[in-house]
Amino acid sequence: MTNANDTPSPGWHGTTILAVRKDGRTVIAGDGQVSMGPTIVKGAARKVRTLAGGKVLAGFAGATADAFTLIERLEAKLEQYPDQLARACVDLAKDWRTDRYLRRLEAMLLVADRHSIFTVTGVGDVLEPEHGVAAVGSGGNFALAAARALLDHSDMDAETIARRAMAIAADICVYTNGNLTVETLD
Repeated sequence: MTNANDTPSPGWHGTTILAVRKDGRTVIAGDGQVSMGPTIVKGAARKVRTLAGGKVLAGFAGATADAFTLIERLEAKLEQYPDQLARACVDLAKDWRTDRYLRRLEAMLLVADRHSIFTVTGVGDVLEPEHGVAAVGSGGNFALAAARALLDHSDMDAETIARRAMAIAADICVYTNGNLTVETLD
């Protein structure tokens, strides 16, 4: 793996971001672990943010500086297209894929408002999950599977499902911890 200067990256890993929507409530939860190879270098990173005056949630996986750049760009798109999350995400993905500078950014975003959840990637993807659950990052598949099972087979609310699914992912994935940041939209 190399960074934008074509120098070897330090092998940073870690992040599990999970979005759950149920009964009119949307939650994004992110763990706090950042790892470099087999070493945990930070256990309390904050990878979930509120945007657009508290109307939008965003979580990121990947290179931190790259993710912050993308979140800043997303905020600008949300100002340009207020209350049009899908359009802002599509426009960001288009820029990310075609802009020479942005194309090198290594991150993924989960973005949500009260009605929608989107996974946004640097290859131009803007994906809306079919079941009201999406996840990215090292432990994303574990958290996604747990959340889907809990969503379909329990009466838990969105936040409880997100917290429980993240705990399951932390028990399985060595790049995920239980130190959570959880943001909610009612």
